[in-house]
Amino acid sequence: MLVKVFAAAIQGINATIVTIEVNALRGIRFFLVGLPDNAVKESHERINSAFQYNGLKFPSKQIIVNMAPADIRKEGSAYDLPIAIGILAADEAISSSRLEKYLIMGELGLDGGVMPIKGALSIAIKAAEMGFEGVIVPTHNAAEAAVVRDIKVYGADNLLQVVNFLNGTEEIEPYSIDINNAFYTKQSIFPFDFSEVRGQESVKRAFEVAAAGGHNLIMIGPPGSGKSMMAKRLPSILPPLTLQESLETTKIHSVSGYLPDGTSLVTQRPFRSPHHTISSVALVGGGSNPRPGEISLAHNGVLFLDELPEFNRSVLEVMRQPLEDRKISVARANYKVEYPTGVMLVASMNPCPCGYYNHPTKECTCNPGLVQRYLNKISGPLLDRIDLHVEIVPVPFEDISSAKESEHSSVIRERVITARNIQEERFKDEAGVHCNAQMTPALITKYASIDEQSLALLKTAMNRFNLSARAYDRILKVARTIADLDASRNIESRHIAEAISYRTLDRDNWGS
Repeated sequence: MLVKVFAAAIQGINATIVTIEVNALRGIRFFLVGLPDNAVKESHERINSAFQYNGLKFPSKQIIVNMAPADIRKEGSAYDLPIAIGILAADEAISSSRLEKYLIMGELGLDGGVMPIKGALSIAIKAAEMGFEGVIVPTHNAAEAAVVRDIKVYGADNLLQVVNFLNGTEEIEPYSIDINNAFYTKQSIFPFDFSEVRGQESVKRAFEVAAAGGHNLIMIGPPGSGKSMMAKRLPSILPPLTLQESLETTKIHSVSGYLPDGTSLVTQRPFRSPHHTISSVALVGGGSNPRPGEISLAHNGVLFLDELPEFNRSVLEVMRQPLEDRKISVARANYKVEYPTGVMLVASMNPCPCGYYNHPTKECTCNPGLVQRYLNKISGPLLDRIDLHVEIVPVPFEDISSAKESEHSSVIRERVITARNIQEERFKDEAGVHCNAQMTPALITKYASIDEQSLALLKTAMNRFNLSARAYDRILKVARTIADLDASRNIESRHIAEAISYRTLDRDNWGS
């Protein structure tokens, strides 16, 4: 008997429907075709063990399993459950009348237990688009898949439960969640707060500007000056995720396998901090079995690169295009996938190898020219893509020991949200643009025009510091954000002056 069971394959962060055709004929052999990888081919042994453990009989027939479309590579063990159901249905051990209503995915343990899978949210979204009545997924993934409306989500604990459900002898209650409780109530709970940071008011201001406009930022300062401490607190002042952003972020973490069991949605902006020994594939994505890299896992959040010069230069250079385009296409001989990379890049570095160049009390022991060579580990084009360069000095003892409480993140966040609302209104007719950092040159001309006094100031800075055309655009974007924080319709010379002050690392005025 020939039956069809519906499953899905993950490509990038989206799902594609896979039709599993199972035919039971006279004979004793087992064939699995349709471009399966080794994990899929090994499903025969897991299924056979699961059948025996649960009192089910593996058919004494020739079983042919075809996974269509055959030109898409099927990867992983999540096809165990649909293949097992197809084999039982082809042998008429279960009813096949309800199979067309459901998309089924799950890995089987040797005892028939249904194990968690990756990409349940993408699978449920695709199933809803294709008009399926419901999806059957592992119980661990039910909360994640239940975020999708207009489709029933059934969580299964073991193979026998699914068999009985399809036979109509056992009911499984559709999983449901309260979106408001799962999403909105957890958006303002952060482990770190800017009130814990003593002093560094100018750096906090730079973080506020960066958060308000979605700008990239780099900090340069000696060890122990608070670079990592402040970077970890940046998510607490960023605007809360919208539901659409949360879905995008959850899909990425789900297909990567980083979504905790029972989690329905990512409710806070991601903060990723990879070690400087990371490879280019781990950073931007790809591999023999393509997966999102750290820059995509930080989508809609923060990618923090601590000790930036210690990263391999070739690894850093692959970020240039993703930072600009906010997406990356990973192409290989047999596949091409696209991942979103809409991140705020935050980086930190020491000013020199010994760490004390420009330190107010400690003497730098580096040889002449070593400071510039240290900075040269970071290419000019990459620095040009970072809007704010901020120099940090150690906090004086008086500030460290002060009992005066610093401004809370919630207060800063309110100002950031107000500025972002201004930008949302400004760009409401501009597709794909939501904040000042995303402005194209045409939009800069339209929304960031300046008066003669500001233009003269900017011209002086461009000539003095030998700034690039990209740096010119960055200054105007940052000035537009500073003006938004001031609720100013026009960019004034003081806004330009502050934006220029955030170009510390431009090569002609640093380390020479």
